[in-house]
Amino acid sequence: MNGPEIVRMIQLLAKLPGLGPRSARRAALHLLKKREAVLRPLAQALEQAADAIRTCTVCGNFDSVDPCTVCRDERRDSTTICVVEDVADLWAMERGHVFSGRYHVLGGTLSALDGVGPEDLNIDSLVARVRGGGVREVILATNATVDGQTTAHYVADRLAAFADVKLSRLAHGLPVGGEIDHLDDGTLSAAFKARRAV
Repeated sequence: MNGPEIVRMIQLLAKLPGLGPRSARRAALHLLKKREAVLRPLAQALEQAADAIRTCTVCGNFDSVDPCTVCRDERRDSTTICVVEDVADLWAMERGHVFSGRYHVLGGTLSALDGVGPEDLNIDSLVARVRGGGVREVILATNATVDGQTTAHYVADRLAAFADVKLSRLAHGLPVGGEIDHLDDGTLSAAFKARRAV
């Protein structure tokens, strides 16, 4: 029904997270209808990003400079490193303005099912950063999934030799605005374990 260019465009759009074949067709139609206002500028921006964006050799963030803007920022606390699974997690923390230290992106989580081992993640470079000195705290901000928890435990074990470095983990439990009767058992259990005095 469609030419090979449109089919390829739809197939590539369908590979984006959150877009299946139907959504990809709708997005492709919208882009083609708004060719001058959206499609051409988007294509140009994607080409420029593909050429300019690189991975930060210090923390693993994406930026057009290396080290990235976050690592270069002198105002940030260089004694605290927040370890995240993915760049999306780093961006979420920056969007929320919840952390003013430095980051370290692991590039995923340990997963026996997916064949992801310690050598596939940026764990050795984290250990090297801590070994380099000047770090007082490492915050493990992995997801509250089985793989996220496993990864946090592994990283904690690797950093246990640095007795002068405090290891902490993000709290898990009740979300702000959440209702107890809507929580799953795991979240409720985590909330009870992480309770504190008032």
